[in-house]
Amino acid sequence: MYFRPPKILKKIFPTLIWNIPDSDDVFLTFDDGPCPEVTPWVLEQLEKYDAKATFFCLGKNVEQHPDHFRRILEAGHSVGNHTYSHQKGWEMKTWRYIEDVDYADNFIRSNLVRPPYGRIKPLQARLLSERYNLIMWDVLSQDYSRFVSPRKCLRNVTRHVRKGSIVAFHDSLKSYRNLRYALPRVLQFLQENGYRCSGIEL
Repeated sequence: MYFRPPKILKKIFPTLIWNIPDSDDVFLTFDDGPCPEVTPWVLEQLEKYDAKATFFCLGKNVEQHPDHFRRILEAGHSVGNHTYSHQKGWEMKTWRYIEDVDYADNFIRSNLVRPPYGRIKPLQARLLSERYNLIMWDVLSQDYSRFVSPRKCLRNVTRHVRKGSIVAFHDSLKSYRNLRYALPRVLQFLQENGYRCSGIEL
């Protein structure tokens, strides 16, 4: 597991965006929602710190929970496409993967896409990048891992974040144990160190 992408990945996938190097802001992102049990709590934490974020939503979750998706937008956050059904690009035919992304766009309407698990084939990335901005991350919280403690999740972010960083969290039940501990403390850390949290707008 890595926090900053190896240089070889940037060469293989030149269209992927790992950070926003010309920005002074930090970009918190949340994958897999909207989740009725977790997303409202995330929105409350962000509001407490006047922070904006980007929610990479699954099309199927937006379809099932349109009110929660609407709350994200009404709160002024950015949204992105995380495919419709959370498929691994490595395991899908390219045309089926692109079809899944495009179907999700019917519900999300965003020019931002994040491949689930970060697993995408070079051809898939090249073709999708003709119509979407492909957003990865350079700081991975690992909030989803049962082998990572809440404190380790917090350290994963605070030790690696810098200006222009894209930080990956998850607004899901699987991640909630770690997220519940780490997110408020990350927001406090960023505020105390003069960082502003913004949504990704490209």
